[in-house]
Amino acid sequence: MSYCLNPACQNPQNADRTQFCLNCGAKLLLRERYRALKPLGRGGFGRTFLAVDEDKPSKPRCAIKQFFPLSQGTSSAEKAAELFNREAVRLDELGKHPQIPELLAHFQQERYQYLVQEFIEGQNLQQELARTGPYNENQIRSLLNDLLPVLEFVHSRSVIHRDIKPPNIIRRRLSESSIIYTYPTLTGELVLVDFGAAKVVEPSIDIGTVIGSPEFVAPEQIRGQAVYASDLYSLGVTCIYLLTQVSPFDLFDINQDTWVWRDFLKVQFDPKLGRILDKMIEASLSRRYKSVAEVLQDLPPQQRAGTGAPPLQRPVIPVQNSLPPTVAGTIIPVPQVLRVVPAHAPTWRCVHTLVGHSNAVTSVAFSPDGKTLASGSEDKTIEMWKLDAGKRWYTLTGHSDWVTCVAFSPDGRTLASSGRDKTIHIWDLNKGKWWYALTGHSDRVSAVAFSPNGQVLASSSRDKTVRLWNLNKGRWMSTLIGHAEGVEAVAFSPDGEFLASGSRDKTLQLWDWQAGKSLCTLADHGDWVRSQVFGPISAVLPTGLTPPNPPLVRGGVGGGSILVSGSRDGTAKLWRVDAEGQGTLLRSFRDNSGDVLCVALGPDGKVLASGSKDGTIYLWDAEGGGLLEILSGHGGEVLSVAFSADGGSLASGGGDRTVKIWRAIGS
Repeated sequence: MSYCLNPACQNPQNADRTQFCLNCGAKLLLRERYRALKPLGRGGFGRTFLAVDEDKPSKPRCAIKQFFPLSQGTSSAEKAAELFNREAVRLDELGKHPQIPELLAHFQQERYQYLVQEFIEGQNLQQELARTGPYNENQIRSLLNDLLPVLEFVHSRSVIHRDIKPPNIIRRRLSESSIIYTYPTLTGELVLVDFGAAKVVEPSIDIGTVIGSPEFVAPEQIRGQAVYASDLYSLGVTCIYLLTQVSPFDLFDINQDTWVWRDFLKVQFDPKLGRILDKMIEASLSRRYKSVAEVLQDLPPQQRAGTGAPPLQRPVIPVQNSLPPTVAGTIIPVPQVLRVVPAHAPTWRCVHTLVGHSNAVTSVAFSPDGKTLASGSEDKTIEMWKLDAGKRWYTLTGHSDWVTCVAFSPDGRTLASSGRDKTIHIWDLNKGKWWYALTGHSDRVSAVAFSPNGQVLASSSRDKTVRLWNLNKGRWMSTLIGHAEGVEAVAFSPDGEFLASGSRDKTLQLWDWQAGKSLCTLADHGDWVRSQVFGPISAVLPTGLTPPNPPLVRGGVGGGSILVSGSRDGTAKLWRVDAEGQGTLLRSFRDNSGDVLCVALGPDGKVLASGSKDGTIYLWDAEGGGLLEILSGHGGEVLSVAFSADGGSLASGGGDRTVKIWRAIGS
C-alpha cells in the first residue's frame, strides 16, 4: 500500500511500489526513500502518516508529519510553521534519548514541509485508559518512575515541553517474539512525544505564548509564563486524570478553590503518593515542586521501579537462536537470551551517594588501590573522591565540553580523560593537575583505555577511528580504520595482545593493534555497541563450552579472555576471545529497560554489571547466565559502572548527577 501525500488528491490509495500516484500523478516517495502507508491523524495545519524507510534493507517503520496550512489567517499559519520547525529543532536536540522519538529527517518537498521521525509502536495513555479503565496506584508509581527521568533530561537541556497529557505519552509495544518476565510495575516503556509546543529557556527572553491543552496546563502557563515546574503540574494532572477517568476540569472545585480528585477514587490510595501528587498540582509555584529531583527525592525508595514488588520465583526462559556456532569442530551450546527476576535477598547495598557534579555523570573509574574514584561529567569537570570518607577531594578542569570517559593508568599515577571537545587530557595525579593534551581526532572522543603495561593509550571517536598513543613520548602512534560509523568504546585484552572496539555500526572489531589490522568482526548486536570490557576466562567459561584439545598458547593451555559488550539493542553479550583473536558468542543477557548503556565485569569474572536507562543496575551470574540482583537508587539513566580491583565495591554514575558506591554485604 502507498498513500499519496497530495492533500488535494481524491483517491490517494495506490498499490505497493508505485512511484507516482495513479490518480493525481504526485510523486509517492519522499527524498527517494520514505513511502507513506496510511494516515494516522490530522489537524488544522498538517497530517501524520505511518511510513516505511525503503532505503534500508529492513524497511523500518517511521512517522511522517506533513505541514500545510489551509484556510487559517496569515498570523496563525506563520505561528504553526514556527511550531513545526521548532519541533524539528527540539527532536534533533533531544531525540537521542531512548524515550523520545528520534528525528530522522526534516526537509521541504514541492510546497510542503516534512518531518520524519521514529515511529513508536503502541498506544498512547488516552487510548489505554479507554481500553482498560482507571489506573491504580502501582501504575501511577510506574508512570512517575518512567517519565520523571525523561523530563529531567529534557529540563537539563533548558527545554520545557509545555504539552504533557495522556495523548502525548505512548507506551511502546514490546516485541511479541520476546519472552519477558518483569516486576508488576514495569509493564512497558513510556515515550514522551509531540515537542511542537516545547520552548527553550533563555535568559532575558520571555518564556512565550499560551500553548498546551487547557485541562492540563498550569496557571502560570495560561498567562504565557511557563517554567520547568509547569511540566510537573501537567504530569501531576495527567496522573489524577488517569486515576479517575474524569476531566481535570471536574476534578477541581472552583467554589472551594481546591482539587477534589480523591472524591472520584473507587479504591484506597497510598496517602504518601497522594501528597506527592497534591504538591505536583499546586496552583501556587511557591508550594509546588520546583524540579524533577525534588519529586524523586520524595518518592519512597521502596516504591521506585524495580524494588516495589517482592522477589518472585521465576524460571529462566531461553530464547533460542537458529544456528549453533562451532569451535575446533565442536558444537557450542546455542547462546541464550535471559530475562528473569532475582529470587533471593539483596547482597549489595548503597553505602555512599556522592553529590558534586552539576550535570549527568558519564564515566566512573576506581584507582588501582581502590581508595580513590574519578568521575567525569557533562558539566565538563572531573571530580576526584576519597572513598574512605565518601567526600570530594579535588576537581580537575580543562575540557571545554562534556567529559565522556575517565581511566586510571595501571600504576594509579596518571588519569586519562576524553571529551566531546575532540581532545584527550592526561593528568598527573601525584601533583593533582593537568599534564598535557593529545589531539588528532576530528570528532568527539568517546572513550580511552590504557594498555596493561601503561605505556600505550587507545582512544575511540565519532570520527570512526581508533587512535593509539605512545605515552612515553606523549604522541600519536597509529590509527585503526575499519568501522563504518562512530566508535563508542575501546578496551585492551588482559594480556595486552588484542584491542576491542565497539561501534554505532552495530559491530565489535578485534584488532592486532601492533600490526594495525583487524582480526575479527563480531556482528551479533542489533544496534549500537555502547560499551565493552575484557575479563579473565577461567571463571566465566562454563563446562562444555571449552573445545577439546585446546591449542597451546603462551602462559599455558587454553588461553584467551572474555569480552563483554553492551548495546542499544537491550542486550549485554558475553564472548570468548581465543589466542588467535577470534571471538565466539557464548550468551546474551537482556534486561527490562531495552537499552544497556554500560557494562562492567568483576575482577574474578563471575559477576557482570549492566547499567540501564531505567535507572537500575542489573547484576548477572556471568558463568551460569542468571540474574542475581537489581540495584535501584538512581533518579536517571545509569551511564557508567565500574568494579573496584578487589571486586568488593561497585561505582555507578547517572543522569541524576550523582555517583553511587555499592558494596557487597560482608565485604
